[in-house]
Amino acid sequence: MIRRDYILRMIEDLAEGLARIQSCKRSQRWGEAAAALDAEFKRLIGDGAQAVARLSEADLLARLMQDGPTHVVRDKTLMLTTLLKDAGDIAVAEYRFDEGRECYLKALHLLLEGLARAEVFDCPEFVPKVEMLKEALQGAPLSLRTHAMLMQHHERTGEFAKAENALYAILDAEPDNEAITEFGVGFYKRMLEQSNTALADGGLPRAEAEEGLNEFLQRSKRSHTQSAQ
Repeated sequence: MIRRDYILRMIEDLAEGLARIQSCKRSQRWGEAAAALDAEFKRLIGDGAQAVARLSEADLLARLMQDGPTHVVRDKTLMLTTLLKDAGDIAVAEYRFDEGRECYLKALHLLLEGLARAEVFDCPEFVPKVEMLKEALQGAPLSLRTHAMLMQHHERTGEFAKAENALYAILDAEPDNEAITEFGVGFYKRMLEQSNTALADGGLPRAEAEEGLNEFLQRSKRSHTQSAQ
């Protein structure tokens, strides 16, 4: 009960702050939106937006663990994700595109970290969706780490075609990396352990999964041949 009350109180406080931020965004009062956002960052991690921009994701997570019960870190992480998404929106609206991208990327990484720790769909409505953050980052190059996190998330949620897309993005980045080839083979073997219904629902019918596995096995064979020469 104490945990539930603590979380509910945090969510209620954040909801009020988010309402102020959204109101300012709708009327394009970006200075007021930034000030309201700054206050919410300070409430959550003890520092404003400028400090958040300088801190790494690991540093931000450490800040979230400093105060309050450790079992609410995931909830705090989702709250921070929401604030970072708003920070990205404000930065982009003010033509600070690089800063906006960094905010979106931190938000995506923290969201994927948070979702990986618990039930995927057990998430407050105000938290941005993974697809929303992917869209915000559209056109910007993503790191292997980001693609790997996305692949893991999509596989976990049964979005197998999206997981395959992330896998190919990884492969495109390092086509000659034998470890990635083996990683891909492992993915397709896991896919083929799924039922036909699950594969179809995930957008990756069994025939396509079998074709993908054959292609990756061929890639692996070529890599071994080249390494031996």
